[in-house]
Amino acid sequence: MEIFRTVKDLRQYVEAQRAEGRKIGLIPTMGALHEGHLSLVSAAVGRGDTVVASVFVNPVQFNNPTDLATYPRDEKSDFDKLQRAGVAAVFAPSVEEMYPEGIDKPAPVFDLGQVAEVMEGKYRPGHFQGVARVVSLLMRMVAPDRAYFGEKDFQQIAVIRRMIQTEGINVEIVPCPIVRADDGLALSSRNALLTPEQRKTAPGIHRALAQSVEYSLSHSVAATHDSVVESIDALPYCRVEYFEIVDGITLQPVSDWADTDYIAGCITVYCGNVRLIDNITYRKPAGTQNQ
Repeated sequence: MEIFRTVKDLRQYVEAQRAEGRKIGLIPTMGALHEGHLSLVSAAVGRGDTVVASVFVNPVQFNNPTDLATYPRDEKSDFDKLQRAGVAAVFAPSVEEMYPEGIDKPAPVFDLGQVAEVMEGKYRPGHFQGVARVVSLLMRMVAPDRAYFGEKDFQQIAVIRRMIQTEGINVEIVPCPIVRADDGLALSSRNALLTPEQRKTAPGIHRALAQSVEYSLSHSVAATHDSVVESIDALPYCRVEYFEIVDGITLQPVSDWADTDYIAGCITVYCGNVRLIDNITYRKPAGTQNQ
């Protein structure tokens, strides 16, 4: 496995791969890798891609300095996992390499539309502009044929689809299913920050979401929403920041199950001081690709 620290070396490698007729699959990560990330690698390897993974904790997508400071980092472990999973090359740049003009210089403003204004966009101002900034840079550096993202970040996938459309970036976005621990907790780098007691409680988030699917068959959108919030808020250490039941394409709230044929529930919960996200599908036509 090759490890690159500079854009120049990365581009030379990618150009050499393309000269040999290979397809490039990009997996952007912020490190602290778990089986969810490695499932993206498996998907890319399974399609025959030469897999390039980035490991870069992107400072411009954190609106909370404490969140940035406490984000888990273990580069050696990440590299070992990626090599075993079949990654061909890792791009692990410094902040200065990614943003030679400096992170405080006025950044381009991306037209991300309504999908970036709700949920995470509302509670983390500037977050998706930061995501779009780093992903657009990576797309242009690597020029991948495909880019792989986990569906745990449901809204992020919709935002990236919007970004590549408005920026004219030609790449196939491949959403990959959420990977969960045996007890149902969605795998996340932030899970490592949970105390043992919080870790025992956190699976209740997915349990409440999963139970709400059957509940929704005989109850209104509003009643389903309230049931989920009440169930999770009753868990030790847990507090719901938001829970939105939305159109699975536009991410706009729905008020009735008949409003659209693709409906998802997206949630953010504080378990202690650790912010966890998850989602569930309530209605989805056969063959519909997730955002």
